[in-house]
Amino acid sequence: MPNAKVDDSIKTDVSKILNQIGALQFGAFKLTSGKMSPYYIDLRVVPSFPDVFHKICDYSTDFIRDEVGENNFERIVGIPVAGIPFASMVAYRLRKPFLYTRKGVRLHGRQRRIEGILSPGDRILLIDDLITTGLSLRKAAKALTAEGGVVTDAVVLLDRKEGGKETLGKEGIRLHSLLDVVEVANSLHEIGTIDAEQLKTILKQVRKGK
Repeated sequence: MPNAKVDDSIKTDVSKILNQIGALQFGAFKLTSGKMSPYYIDLRVVPSFPDVFHKICDYSTDFIRDEVGENNFERIVGIPVAGIPFASMVAYRLRKPFLYTRKGVRLHGRQRRIEGILSPGDRILLIDDLITTGLSLRKAAKALTAEGGVVTDAVVLLDRKEGGKETLGKEGIRLHSLLDVVEVANSLHEIGTIDAEQLKTILKQVRKGK
């Protein structure tokens, strides 16, 4: 499997972008996992900025080509809710079939947990916006595996470095992240966008999450 190194200039650019659109906030936030965090990175706002969305999807597509290899999977699956816009755009760029999982089973229609065409043995690339504990990605992987899919790789824009990579690793799934929160924090601190106390807040949360 290729092991691509994302150029530092790309990491810095994405970090600046996230700050410029207000994606990084400090305060007291309850995450999807139920954990409390002193900071929040809201990637749901990215698609509201078309130029930013286009650039980040370009970076993500190139990263997947280099890091995973587009011949190593047949289908792309988006994780609800925030991962779906990114996954659909990357699937379009790579000309790969797109599917998405639901948070729960539909109680009407076909009562499916997975929307889209999936055949037994299909190799799947999972895409989400970010990862914290990895539970959402693991849950999606189990649903896909139950229907015959083969899940070995997952890609996220951002790794919060709070145990998600290790959670997926126990399931035999490799995590690939365009960048992690430590890189974002260090980049923003170097250019003076966040102060030393805010940097310390993020790094402390990373250590706490391990």
